[in-house]
Amino acid sequence: MAEAAAPKQTTRGLRKEREGLVVSDKMDKTVVVAVSRRVRHPLYGKTVTRTQKYKAHDEQNSARVGDRVRIMETRPLSKEKRWRVVEVVERAK
Repeated sequence: MAEAAAPKQTTRGLRKEREGLVVSDKMDKTVVVAVSRRVRHPLYGKTVTRTQKYKAHDEQNSARVGDRVRIMETRPLSKEKRWRVVEVVERAK
């Protein structure tokens, strides 16, 4: 029992990242980000754009409507908020 137990190194799992457009910034420290993806229609084969909206935590209130931002998955922060803004990729013109 002379050996000291080495601290366990737990690796954090891969967290999902998305890039999208801010469509609403009316909440305090929260933005709504629309993320678009292109998928093929299962029957007709046409490429269709699908959009999903995520509520993301923005601690500095730095993102504005029209900005392109990168968001990362995180622990649940509220009922609908499970993402946080990592960076503003491009400012709105």
